[in-house]
Amino acid sequence: MVVGKTTDASLRNLEENYAQRLSHYVNFEKIELHDVKNASSLNSEQLNEKEGEAMLAKVLKEDYLVLLDDKGDQFTSMNFSKWLQSKFLLSNKRITFCVGGAFGFSNAVYQRANAKISLSQMTFSHQMVRMIFLEQLYRACTILKGEKYHHE
Repeated sequence: MVVGKTTDASLRNLEENYAQRLSHYVNFEKIELHDVKNASSLNSEQLNEKEGEAMLAKVLKEDYLVLLDDKGDQFTSMNFSKWLQSKFLLSNKRITFCVGGAFGFSNAVYQRANAKISLSQMTFSHQMVRMIFLEQLYRACTILKGEKYHHE
């Protein structure tokens, strides 16, 4: 789940490419939430609250909600694939990964989350995070299948 659309065409094409690749491994659906109306008239906390309400409206009670957050756990690609496999094996819940807006997540979203993952200590644009995460999710799936995409 992501807030807003990817406006950069090259990033959008890469996202679509990895989403198509992922469909061979998992039941994958990308949910794009609309940008908050009149966002420029809101402060960051108010914007987070509005985005959080929209996010939580799409999350099912039984979902395993994972936030992509700079304060989350960091993994190598191999360890992420193992983590993902454990979620697949231990639960029949839908895993929902969420990329927040420019100011992160509301307190309500943090409280609902089951886990937080950080892609890096570096800061990336939210549009780049979407593409990077999809590539890592695809990489994890190929690792789990023993395919040669990942070289280690």
